[in-house]
Amino acid sequence: MIKIGRVFLIVLDSFGIGAMDDAKAYGDEDCNTLMSISKSQYFMTPNMRKLGLFNIDGVCCGEKYANPIGTFGRMKEISKGKDTTIGHWEIAGIESKRPLPTYKDGFPSKIISEFEEKTGRKVICNKPYSGTEVIKDYGQEHIKTGSLIVYTSADSVFQIAAHEEIVPIEELYRYCKIAREILKGEHGVGRVIARPFVGSYPDFQRTSNRHDFSLVPPGITFLDQLSENNKEVIAVGKINDIFVGKGITNFIKTKNNQDGLERTMEVLERDFEGLCFINLVDFDMVYGHRNDVDGYAKAISYFDDKIPLIISKLREDDILMITADHGCDPGDISTDHTREYTPILIYGEKVKKGKNLGTRETFSDIGATVVDYFGIDIKIKGQSMLKEVLI
Repeated sequence: MIKIGRVFLIVLDSFGIGAMDDAKAYGDEDCNTLMSISKSQYFMTPNMRKLGLFNIDGVCCGEKYANPIGTFGRMKEISKGKDTTIGHWEIAGIESKRPLPTYKDGFPSKIISEFEEKTGRKVICNKPYSGTEVIKDYGQEHIKTGSLIVYTSADSVFQIAAHEEIVPIEELYRYCKIAREILKGEHGVGRVIARPFVGSYPDFQRTSNRHDFSLVPPGITFLDQLSENNKEVIAVGKINDIFVGKGITNFIKTKNNQDGLERTMEVLERDFEGLCFINLVDFDMVYGHRNDVDGYAKAISYFDDKIPLIISKLREDDILMITADHGCDPGDISTDHTREYTPILIYGEKVKKGKNLGTRETFSDIGATVVDYFGIDIKIKGQSMLKEVLI
């Protein structure tokens, strides 16, 4: 039977719940994002607790809820890597058997030279760097010379920072598109990211005009399957960037978590059949990468406080799913993503209460479940959890 309801899939970007079995290979064997933030005095998640967060297998912090109101489980990543792109692709049904390229010593001179030639601007930095520190250390030189600040991280990213008064936003986006054309094949990084900033030294501030230019997904995703079967696919936040618009019927840009949740509330009031796919990026970008435990705890507590309002707007056939794409333990000495299990919390009037889904073998079980819910034959990787989830 074809469902006429709606699915709201929220990705808490970087909300890992403990190191995976292979985390040692990534240098992440002692990482646990949830554990780190749970130690903060600002950590308060009573609503996710009710959904079953602390009942998930392997979660060893927080107090279990006696009678969870949702279905819950732990997601395992089978793809190689711990990148935003790879994580979202796997949720959508694609396994990445090789990690996307990273550049611990900066990008090869051949790449930089071609980029300089095609943009007409010199490059400065070209090394792994913190996004806030790089503009502090190179911002003045950029303003003086007009050279572009190019940097990377432990993730598969080519980032371009520029002051909005020196390089207008649309011009910066054009430079990113040039880089995206260059960075293919062997050097096909997951994302080229525009990182505009404003202000004067030493008080430079990054703006909300960030834009990601991702690789096109290398195969069919659950977004493709839904849109091809006349279901709406509404992307909120950077989802549209991650999938380069592929399979998406409508998208809504957001400035931060608060804006993302406000836009989600608006979509909850709309009549449509299909998926609303939301990414809340601040957990990762603002707090995880900056080792800000208290900030992360405050952000997750803010989200948790909005859950009752989200639930109140769900209709009889709607399903709410909450998950993550990787970890980014703010309590770790590194500022990089971390190889962790992610949660899956599912709620709806027709969803079982207190059902433990155990440990799933791939993030793709989420995408397969959504496709199955709408009565569509599953053509992506993953096993549907639908029979285990619905009453």
